[in-house]
Amino acid sequence: MTMKIRLYVDHPLGQGQTIPLDRDQAHYLFGVMRQQIGAQIALFNGRDGEWRAEVTEAGKRGGALACLEQTKPLQMPPDLWLIFAPIKKARTDFIVEKAAEMGAARIIPVQTDFTNSERIRQDRLQAHAVEAAEQCGGTFVPEVTDLQKLDRLLTDWPQDRQLMFCDEAEVGAGKVLGEADSGPWAILIGPEGGFSEAERKRLHDLPFAHVVSLGPRILRADTAAVAAMTVWQQALGDW
Repeated sequence: MTMKIRLYVDHPLGQGQTIPLDRDQAHYLFGVMRQQIGAQIALFNGRDGEWRAEVTEAGKRGGALACLEQTKPLQMPPDLWLIFAPIKKARTDFIVEKAAEMGAARIIPVQTDFTNSERIRQDRLQAHAVEAAEQCGGTFVPEVTDLQKLDRLLTDWPQDRQLMFCDEAEVGAGKVLGEADSGPWAILIGPEGGFSEAERKRLHDLPFAHVVSLGPRILRADTAAVAAMTVWQQALGDW
């Protein structure tokens, strides 16, 4: 049986498990999607894979589902962080959605010297990551962290994690990942104004950083995020 609706729930999933629905979920399933008792829904929680579940209670303010069987195991993405400087609201949303679709394990907004946005709505961005996983068939939801300062992130950097640094100053230089090793990685995308000279020098001097050029043209930050993840996934990821 094909299940057209996939729903993220923050609840354990297992054989015979009853899943309570909150008001928003009930409104979506029964008000918007017109589902009724007996309808079958795909559920996932980012931990227990995907499960086929049946509607057992349906109301305007709540409801319940019963887990029937697992339809997909949990599929973990590569150990890849996407680090980016927030930009305009809709384009920041786009970056988070595409990062979740393309297999980022963690999404980290950072404050750089030239970052235009000084605050984000972490809960709203996390909801976008959930929606992306619902729509693309994923069983894992990446964490979207709160805004962090880039210099602090680099100071506390884990020693075993390599960094793909997409430097707009290297446009057309043809610098690629080459023979880089697999393992924990991160991708860093700069702000619309680019990196400051101090940031660029620090990044170039880091022993774990790999400077990469994303072709002969300067890309918008949201385009660069998709391009960089594509380059990394094809070279070192699970594509």
